[in-house]
Amino acid sequence: MTTTAATDAEGSGAHPRFAEALRELGLGELVSQVRRFPDATRTAAEAAAAVGCELSQICKSLIFAADGVPVLVLMDGASRVDLELVRKELGADKVTRAKVDLVRETTGYAIGGVPPFGHRTRTRVLADRSLLEHEVVWAAAGTPYSVFPMAPEDLISHADGTLVDVRERTP
Repeated sequence: MTTTAATDAEGSGAHPRFAEALRELGLGELVSQVRRFPDATRTAAEAAAAVGCELSQICKSLIFAADGVPVLVLMDGASRVDLELVRKELGADKVTRAKVDLVRETTGYAIGGVPPFGHRTRTRVLADRSLLEHEVVWAAAGTPYSVFPMAPEDLISHADGTLVDVRERTP
């Protein structure tokens, strides 16, 4: 697979809003590290195959509705979110997967390209501790064809995430 390294938002694989968010956070150098692929990186499996990394090194940015209020959960690509653990963490009555229109309205991005930060609106962020098992994770850069690398601690910090254990456990 071929990738394209970028030197500016226009030539980058990053969504322009996300490239601007990186610059605003003092992370402008990351724009050049965004990798755009000819095939979609919409799912964690597609992204891991394109990058050539372990599935768990992909950081999924998932929007849920907790009592109707959007919340972002950052989860490693090999795991699933346990909605009951999210509900308990938030003290909510009900947590559901957000509908497509709520995801776009909240983040400004389409499902499959939602980055961990740089969203249209400020949203509460829960980050699963499993992300810390790697030195570098890869996350969407605002499009379903692009990802960027970052140390998980930095990614969680820039997303203003709270470290939690919300990974579904298999029996």
